[in-house]
Amino acid sequence: MKILVTGANGFIGKNLITELKNRGYMNVLEYDIDASPKMLEEYTKECDFVYHLAGVNRPSETCEFMKGNFGFTSVLLNKLKQKGNTAPILITSSTQAELENPYGKSKKAGEDLIFSYGQETGVNVFVYRLPNVFGKWCRPNYNSAVATFCNNIANSLPIQVNDPETNMKLVYIDDVVNEFINALAGKANKKDSFYYIETVHTIKLGEIVALIQHFKESRTTRAIPNMADPFTKKLYSTYLSYLPHNEFSNPLKMNTDNRGSFTEFIKTSDRGQVSINISKQGITKGNHWHHTKNEKFLVVSGKGIIKLRKIDSGEVIEYPVSGDELKVVDIPTGYTHNITNTGDTDMVTVMWANEAFDQDKPDTYYLEV
Repeated sequence: MKILVTGANGFIGKNLITELKNRGYMNVLEYDIDASPKMLEEYTKECDFVYHLAGVNRPSETCEFMKGNFGFTSVLLNKLKQKGNTAPILITSSTQAELENPYGKSKKAGEDLIFSYGQETGVNVFVYRLPNVFGKWCRPNYNSAVATFCNNIANSLPIQVNDPETNMKLVYIDDVVNEFINALAGKANKKDSFYYIETVHTIKLGEIVALIQHFKESRTTRAIPNMADPFTKKLYSTYLSYLPHNEFSNPLKMNTDNRGSFTEFIKTSDRGQVSINISKQGITKGNHWHHTKNEKFLVVSGKGIIKLRKIDSGEVIEYPVSGDELKVVDIPTGYTHNITNTGDTDMVTVMWANEAFDQDKPDTYYLEV
C-alpha cells in the first residue's frame, strides 16, 4: 500500500510517518512545500491513501491563508482527479473553521472543497476538525502555546500568559496519530459529517503553565508528577522533549560517610520514594523499625544478608541476597531490620519506601535486630 502524506515535514506529518513505518507501512510517499511539483504528479498517480496535512498556520500575509489551506487542496484534488485516482483522502482542518477569522475561513473553504470532491467522485473523505494538538516535535514560538511554554520553561526563557483562565481544548499527538491510522484501517470515529479524536483534554492555560513549571522544579526535588492523570502524563512527556541537550542529566545529592552512601532517586506524592544505598564491605546499616512506613529492598550488585525481628519477639529472620540472583525482600511494619554487606565488593541496594521521607515525621525508631 502506497500512502501519500502532504505536509510530511510538519509536526503531525513527522509523527504520523514515523508511526506508520513502526507499524510496517513502508511505502510512504512524503511530500512537503519544498518538494518538486513533478513529485506530486507521480505520487497522486500511484498512491492508495492520502493524508493531506499540509497547510498554513502563520503566514506573513493574510492572503496566504487561503492560498495555502484552500489553494493547495484544490491543486491536490485536481491532480488526483486527472489521474483517475479514487484513493481515500484524510484532511486536517481546525475547530477554528467555525470562526470568522482569515484562518478559520480558509480551513472552512478547504473542508467544503473536499466534501464536494467526495460527493462528486464517490471517494471516501475523512475531515478532522482538530483543536490544539500538543506533543513532541511541535515547533515552539509559532502557533502552539504548549510547545512554547514547554520550550521556554525548559530553557529558562521568559513566557507570557495573557489570560490564565482561558480554557484550552487539547489533543495529544499520539492519540491523533492512532486515530489517523485507524482511519486507514476503516476504524475511524465519526459524528455527523466530521471525524474526531476520541480523547480531548480541557484545562485552563494557567494550570498548564503551573504544571510545566512544576516539571522543571521536579528535576531538583526529584518529585515525579502524578502519572495516573492522563493529561499530566502526556504533558510531562512533551516537556521532556524540549530539554536542552546539555541538561538531560542532573546530579543527585549523595549522602556519604565511611559506611558508603545513601541517595534519594525518585519521590512521589502517592507512590513513595526510591533510593540507592551503597554499603562498604562488612558494613551493617539499619537496625530500626517503622509504624506505617514499609519498604522493599533489592540488592542489584554485591552480596549481603537482610535480618528482621518482630520488635516483641526474639526470633531473627534472615534472607541472603545477591546481585547474582535478584529478589525483592519486603520489610513489614513492626519489624526491626538491618542489611549487612557480606561480600568482598560494594553492595548496591535499590530501596523503595511507601512514603517520601519527611524529616518532621520520619517514623523511624532505633532498635538492634
